[in-house]
Amino acid sequence: MLRWVSGAFALSIMVALSGAAEARDKQVALPQQTWPQEAELKGDYPIGAIVINATERRLYYSLGDGRALVYRVAVGKAGFGWSGQSWISAKTKNPTWYPTARMQSQGAPRVMAPGPNNPLGPRALYLGWGEYRIHGTNAPHTIGSASSSGCFRMINADVTDLFDRVAVGAPVYVVN
Repeated sequence: MLRWVSGAFALSIMVALSGAAEARDKQVALPQQTWPQEAELKGDYPIGAIVINATERRLYYSLGDGRALVYRVAVGKAGFGWSGQSWISAKTKNPTWYPTARMQSQGAPRVMAPGPNNPLGPRALYLGWGEYRIHGTNAPHTIGSASSSGCFRMINADVTDLFDRVAVGAPVYVVN
């Protein structure tokens, strides 16, 4: 009888300890912040304009009346950032990537077809002169950093959302 009681006691201790370990290993799930978010947009920008604040690493899609949808972006790394005004000259689903000669000299391929390895992601919005874009990414951990060669990277779900909202011809303002 003593053997059974000590065995049952040991079993109940093991069960209690494993439950405590399980509880300790579980993390409390906090609600994730969702993007885009509606926010204030300072300045007089037309409805449908895109304003990229490179310092904040945020892209604003103007809703008018000082309101905008705001998205997180990656911006140009040191020496590749820029500011000024442009426009959306084209929109492409599942874009093919044609790296610049400089990128190719650093090991990039001559061309990369659409797919999961393509750094442009599932959508690209081409800016006026063609070299720079607002696009998705195959490296979402870079969002919020200064790490691109002058383009503006977005989370793929965010660039798809923006792609559906923005019109070809929309003005783009890049500010610091």
